[in-house]
Amino acid sequence: GFLVFSLSGCGCSKATTSSLGLRLEIWGVNDDEDNYGEVFKNYTNLNPKVKEIVYRKFSPDTYKQELLDALATGNGPDIFMINNTWEPSFRNKIAPAPATVISEKMFRDNFVDFASDAFIVQGKIQAVPLSVDSLALYYNKDLFAEAGIANPPKTWDELISLIPRLTQVDSSGKIIKSAIAMGTAYNINRSTDILGMLMLQNKTVMEEEDGTVVLFGSSNEGTLTAQKALKFYTDFSNGYSTLYTWNPLMHYSIDAFSEGNVGMMLNYSWHIPTVRNKSPKLNFTVAPVPQFEDSPKVDFGNCFGYVVALNKKPEIIGAEVGSVTIPDERRIEETWNFLKYLTLGVNGGTTTTDFDPATEYLKITGKPAARKDLIEMQSGIYELGVFANQNLIAKSWKQINPEATEAIMGEMIDNVNRGKFVISEAIETAVAQINQVIKK
Repeated sequence: GFLVFSLSGCGCSKATTSSLGLRLEIWGVNDDEDNYGEVFKNYTNLNPKVKEIVYRKFSPDTYKQELLDALATGNGPDIFMINNTWEPSFRNKIAPAPATVISEKMFRDNFVDFASDAFIVQGKIQAVPLSVDSLALYYNKDLFAEAGIANPPKTWDELISLIPRLTQVDSSGKIIKSAIAMGTAYNINRSTDILGMLMLQNKTVMEEEDGTVVLFGSSNEGTLTAQKALKFYTDFSNGYSTLYTWNPLMHYSIDAFSEGNVGMMLNYSWHIPTVRNKSPKLNFTVAPVPQFEDSPKVDFGNCFGYVVALNKKPEIIGAEVGSVTIPDERRIEETWNFLKYLTLGVNGGTTTTDFDPATEYLKITGKPAARKDLIEMQSGIYELGVFANQNLIAKSWKQINPEATEAIMGEMIDNVNRGKFVISEAIETAVAQINQVIKK
């Protein structure tokens, strides 16, 4: 249940504002309550208006639906996490930050561009992140050493030159060792993110600004850049291509890599522990994702941001004389004050006090930072620094229905793999299907 607050200045209560007694509830995924323990304690000491802050962790599989159900009845949390791709579909359910709490300039000065692209809409701050993650190149140091390869590839051309050195095929033509997990839809973790990255590296215009129409186009070349990206991606599993090193029969990419049968895979930082747990002895590390020569450097990012719920049903607890419900505006402002503290520290920007909540959180979780000053701090840390630095070039694109979009893009890849469509037809079909879903 939610507390109600005595509030001065409304002519209905003698209580002072300092005794607001606000209780904030946060919902999220991938975080445990103890990631925030110190931060919550510090804030309730600093700000007497907030009496208590609680965090509830949900399973990623059911979180979105449970959240939507709770928000629909007004019984949701004060603060909840949304993925960057969800922003368009949650826009009417969240209260942007008052400009007096976090201005657009403050946000852009402190956070990576990826966060600004994801969470600033018409100058309004919709969400604030603590961490951003981006893809990196995982590679097996033992397989590289056996093949006489000293360094990970920096460009796609360099990577292509390694394919014959890392791929092993038996007498029946079956792949025993693969150079890289790329080319298919369903046995590669985050395959549609990898394809999205290739599209962005090829300067594809993914969608109209608000995400309402998907284009997969480019200003002067139609869908050629998207076609180039899809062809490049699927060639890794095309038996007639010189890039052939993977196919739908291989083990799931994370398992195949953990088993030591794949030289490289592209993935986010949170799978480093996954691989280490599956295979403690595997000798691997990470490097920046390869880039196309003479193209702008682009990585693909993913993050969760904290938002403030627009509608919340207050419950009256007890019937003390003079207890009142807190005006929405006031609730929103106080909640955003806390989020500013959580992500930007006491001074709203590079902090000079001893305790910076974001630094504390990143230390506990080992996640890559969303704030530019903390990326500098992380950039020298083994492995983590790779992801942190890549956050500076990370991009993504707005999706009205991310689940359907991912399914359609997966099908697009699979249609090419199975020879059902040529590249151009596969893209046209996918664009039409995604736009159909968006209109619903």
